[in-house]
Amino acid sequence: MSFFAANFLRFCIRPLAVCCITISLVGQTGSAVQQKTSYQQDFDYYWQVVCDDFAYFDGHERKRSDWEKVRAFYTDKAANVTTRAELVRLLESANNELFNGHITLNVNLSSSNRIIPSGADLWAEPDKDHFVIADVREGFNAAQSGLKSGMVLKTFNGEPIDVAAKRFLPLSVSSYSPTMYEYALNMLLSGSHNTPRMIGVLVNGNLVLFRPDESPNRTDTPYSTLLSSRILPSGVGYIKIHNSLGNTDLIKSFDQALDAMLKTRGLILDLRETPSGGNTTVARGILGRFVTKELPYQKIAYPDELRLYGVERTELDLVSPRAKQYINPVVVLVGRWTGSVGEGLTIGFDSTQRAEIVGTKMAGLLGAVCSYQLPVSKIGFSIPCQQTLQVNGKPREDFVPSRSVPPGRDAIFFAEESLLSCGGWNSSSQQLGLEPIFEFLLRSHLRKRLADQHF
Repeated sequence: MSFFAANFLRFCIRPLAVCCITISLVGQTGSAVQQKTSYQQDFDYYWQVVCDDFAYFDGHERKRSDWEKVRAFYTDKAANVTTRAELVRLLESANNELFNGHITLNVNLSSSNRIIPSGADLWAEPDKDHFVIADVREGFNAAQSGLKSGMVLKTFNGEPIDVAAKRFLPLSVSSYSPTMYEYALNMLLSGSHNTPRMIGVLVNGNLVLFRPDESPNRTDTPYSTLLSSRILPSGVGYIKIHNSLGNTDLIKSFDQALDAMLKTRGLILDLRETPSGGNTTVARGILGRFVTKELPYQKIAYPDELRLYGVERTELDLVSPRAKQYINPVVVLVGRWTGSVGEGLTIGFDSTQRAEIVGTKMAGLLGAVCSYQLPVSKIGFSIPCQQTLQVNGKPREDFVPSRSVPPGRDAIFFAEESLLSCGGWNSSSQQLGLEPIFEFLLRSHLRKRLADQHF
């Protein structure tokens, strides 16, 4: 059965089953099940879908046994829910039990927290006994307020940072892993829609308060264009995707931008602003411009079949060549705001050996998501229902770029330097018929640009 057909049946049959159960109980007066509120029915449905379809239980820090504890803990809470808003808050809390940005609702309240990574403008990590800013989103509120990588976080809205982050930690576990702390910390720092943030950090041993939301939070405003592109003074092409990997119009826009760069000395594809993910049609549309034959670019695993029947099932996703191929060296820039399909496109460039990956660890969003709808409130939610792997079988979320940008270095300049230093430049120069003197001048130009930076 195709993936589409399987999901069609999943979405259609599951609500029907709930309806059948409800109808069968009519007339059974005194039944405990009959007395359940609509909110309890919705929570039961949510819990069962996650139990059946979530692709990352066991072996991935998330244990099925812990999810059983979630039912026990949240059932009493669901019994006390009396409004739709309270149900949303309950489900948001339950999502934290899976501690990953790919578990989401399709609705939110004004008091809801922004989701990560799309709603975050800085990224922090546990570091021994401290929480430290690991990255700041270029051009967004945190960066504009003066927050910088390396700062030690102390408070959030007047509360100690470790205490404030606890509200996003799972309740069903007995101890917390660094992954759980990292999730909780970044959910906290992204803030809620209706409360301005005040972030306290140590600067020269003193507590300094930053207020990123004195201007409107830029994460709430979508980009006005699908991409931007230009040819750098070094003769290297540069294309940046503006969080548009879910828009099929990007394929045409990307083609137009790349067609104007077919004779450039190399290309930088910047995926550092793709936090919302997208779809594989767009990803294959982009990657297909860089391969000359059909190749696997990612692997999909279906753990439910292994769990239910003891039969392992995996599939390779393939990318095919399309339009005119770009044959020269490529560097893909990635970072904490490279999410989901952006991560899939990255591992695709890596597995096809078509680009060098430069940057930091990516968003680490789990798998491919399926979407569902609660039977009574009609609230939608999404969870990872398939595992997404690199072609070599390693988890996508564990991928690390081959080269990291040193602290203080401009990422684009560093990517240019990477293009010049990679082995592909010799072959591409020969293909283009470039004279050795041009190569010398080009390298000299880049050295001057890099020397002009202040580190």
